[in-house]
Amino acid sequence: MTTYPGRGTAKVRATLYLSRELLDEARNAAVFLAGPPARLTLTKLAEQAFRAELERLKLRYLGGAAFPARDGELRGGRPIAA
Repeated sequence: MTTYPGRGTAKVRATLYLSRELLDEARNAAVFLAGPPARLTLTKLAEQAFRAELERLKLRYLGGAAFPARDGELRGGRPIAA
């Protein structure tokens, strides 16, 4: 876990796979909006997107309540078929 001075919450590294097109667009946005007033970084963009989507999912499926804590780590591999 890495803590950055003056930035509040500690950061942890996460590995995930995104489509090349989505990642390229996100990188383009981060570079374009890196200066004032947005001062956007790829991390900030990802955090904001995760927070917004988690809020949407909590409202849709749990009436706004928090998701229950998991009892273990996520398992890697292929997704479970629906």
